[in-house]
Amino acid sequence: MNEQTIVFVDLETTGGSTTADRITEVGIVEMGPDGVSEWSSLVNPQMSIPPFIERLTGISNGMVQDAPTFAEIAPELIQRLSGKLFVAHNARFDYGFLKNEFKRLNLPFRADVLCTVKLSRRLFPQEYKHNLDAIISRHALVAESRHRALADARVLWLFMNKLEHEQPAALREAMDELIRQPALPPYLDRDVVDDLPEGCGVYLLYGENDLPIYIGKSTNLRKRVLQHFAADMRNGKEMQIAQQVRRIDWIETAGELGALLLEMRLIKERQPTLNHRLRRTSELCSWQLEEMPDGFLRPRLVYARDLDFGRMENLYGLFHSQREAVNTLRKIAEFNQLCLIRLGLETANRSGGKPCFAYQLRRCRGACIGREEAGMHNIRLLTALSKHRMATWPYGGPIGIREQDALAIRSELHVVDHWCYLGTVHAEHELPGLLDNAGQPAFDIDTYKLLSKHLKQAASDSIVEL
Repeated sequence: MNEQTIVFVDLETTGGSTTADRITEVGIVEMGPDGVSEWSSLVNPQMSIPPFIERLTGISNGMVQDAPTFAEIAPELIQRLSGKLFVAHNARFDYGFLKNEFKRLNLPFRADVLCTVKLSRRLFPQEYKHNLDAIISRHALVAESRHRALADARVLWLFMNKLEHEQPAALREAMDELIRQPALPPYLDRDVVDDLPEGCGVYLLYGENDLPIYIGKSTNLRKRVLQHFAADMRNGKEMQIAQQVRRIDWIETAGELGALLLEMRLIKERQPTLNHRLRRTSELCSWQLEEMPDGFLRPRLVYARDLDFGRMENLYGLFHSQREAVNTLRKIAEFNQLCLIRLGLETANRSGGKPCFAYQLRRCRGACIGREEAGMHNIRLLTALSKHRMATWPYGGPIGIREQDALAIRSELHVVDHWCYLGTVHAEHELPGLLDNAGQPAFDIDTYKLLSKHLKQAASDSIVEL
């Protein structure tokens, strides 16, 4: 560690959003061949510090009123950080804030980054907690004042020094692995990859002519995107992505539900070439029961192009083709000894009275020749189809599903109606515009499956009837 210059960095901010919030304090402990030095400064964030942040950090609006702005300390700060190993706790947070602040001033900044959370997890996998308080307690470190930038930066320096003395070989091995730069395709800008957040969201990979080649979602965008480029290149899709990708974009979401809904919508709208499952187009159809003149219920195949499946009742199964629907009904009939003629899967002879083919194989109880009454056959048919019945929309109209990130910083309301995703809003005043312009979206089988599963498990206070 003494052979390189390391800066232990901690920031205090007005909140957790790297784009919406601002820095209120910077603390740096620098360690290198020439020894150890410290530097810190309060920063005027040019916005109000929320009361709960004031209570957490002890930094008030009055304290930063006469402090320099970030633009004023930026030249000295970038000189102190450039070319040195950047060490922080939850490093993507501190590094992301600084990159955004420098970007506002059109100042390029990049550094090798080491996260002490990841380092602690790597060296002490048996431990459950790896937050700074846990590390202070576990390693008996001296902490002067928690949630002040320089004091927390000192804790990181003490932690690394203790590791250097107690397990130097393990520390160097872990540092080498955590700092190692991921291999990237030749056309990708490393600065863009460096900006990838570690939160939840959707990522979009573009090829030549800025056409989307792949869209995916993850609870950790940075980790998932880099996995594409670190994957076994014998995987055909990953090889195609690595060869074709020219640009990366992403949209952060509050949680996994928002990411899944957005991923499905974007794939169907933009039709990326390497997404095969979710971009599929098909003749979505379902069975609907109708009563025949002789009292028997007969399944009739209906199509989503003709009916609004989100508002229809008495639908059984969702199928991507007529062939899939017919094959499924045949299997149900065979397993439950239902009559193929009564189900419309076999044509009766003109004279009537001749049993269906299944009856001859003892797979039908004789509804085709009057040996089973309509009422009994109908009951058995309804029972057999019950587990395939499409769920009816359980609300009177559209609803919003609330979702927050783990830190309660990002909050979203996903608006859905009759199993159709209408969109997401981040503030209440956006809701009327979304509802007015939503129109009637097409029913989508993947969205239906996702929402029907989610609503069964969702907490009641997360649902808002609109």
